[in-house]
Amino acid sequence: MMPVAALDCGTNSTRLLVLDDDGRPIERRMVITRLGKGVDATGVLRGDAIERTLEVLRGYREVMEHHGVAAARLAATSAARDASNGPAFLEAASEASGVRAELLSGEEEGRLSFFGATSDYDGPLDQVVVVDIGGGSTELVTCVDEQVAAHSMQVGCVRVTERAMPGDPPTSTELDAAARMVDEAIDTAFDRLPGLAVPNAARQVLGLAGTVSTLAMVDLGLLQYDEAAVHHHWLSLAAIRSLRDSLASETIEDRRGRPGMVPGREDVIVAGAVVLERVVVRLGATGCLTSERDILDGLARSVLSP
Repeated sequence: MMPVAALDCGTNSTRLLVLDDDGRPIERRMVITRLGKGVDATGVLRGDAIERTLEVLRGYREVMEHHGVAAARLAATSAARDASNGPAFLEAASEASGVRAELLSGEEEGRLSFFGATSDYDGPLDQVVVVDIGGGSTELVTCVDEQVAAHSMQVGCVRVTERAMPGDPPTSTELDAAARMVDEAIDTAFDRLPGLAVPNAARQVLGLAGTVSTLAMVDLGLLQYDEAAVHHHWLSLAAIRSLRDSLASETIEDRRGRPGMVPGREDVIVAGAVVLERVVVRLGATGCLTSERDILDGLARSVLSP
């Protein structure tokens, strides 16, 4: 057996995970490529965004060849789903990476995120709600009677920023509009996944992806990424609100200088914090547990165990 890999072309970032044949991470990389910039308004992937992403995929191909990767999956998500030129991008991504690109539905994205996030979680899965905050969408995922159910909301840190929060810093009116946008999406999610609407203090919210990881890093004041510190870091509701409010009071340039701020996320982190805060409140939870295991881990493990 040889190493396997997973690649994720998201709205905001393009990522790679390589596992050895025992399922241990060999390499984990992330580059902010902003593939979905402007897609919410135009319905088209921009040429410069496509080229940024393809260049990263070419580099990831070299990494996979270096490690002798035997099999891999490449998934594209919200931005490619929403764009009229998404199929052309998938073809180009397949050529650049050497891996056939798949377009995941929001529900497929959510299920893979759930499997990744719970791969090293010891608590009861029927009390877990996975919240995967991406650039264009946010997936809410539950497990009831051993059946995983997911709903994809059309709110993510990039989409909410572009649609509701153009100010630098955002105004209180913009913050209120962003919260309403998220609440409306959550209302639909509650209709599709009825169990979510019942407040449950015992619920464990597992928060995934760049927004949550960045908030954890800022909360910890990390000067450089430390997976052991970030993974399963507890973000209380009070901490999430405090981070949202303090970040919203700063300009993008000020946020860029914050300890823990991931370069490339300073302009969309406030919208991501709004999404997380509204989800945690509406679920009746007391906070969220940061997880560095996500859709990449679910994808890679699906290659190891088809």
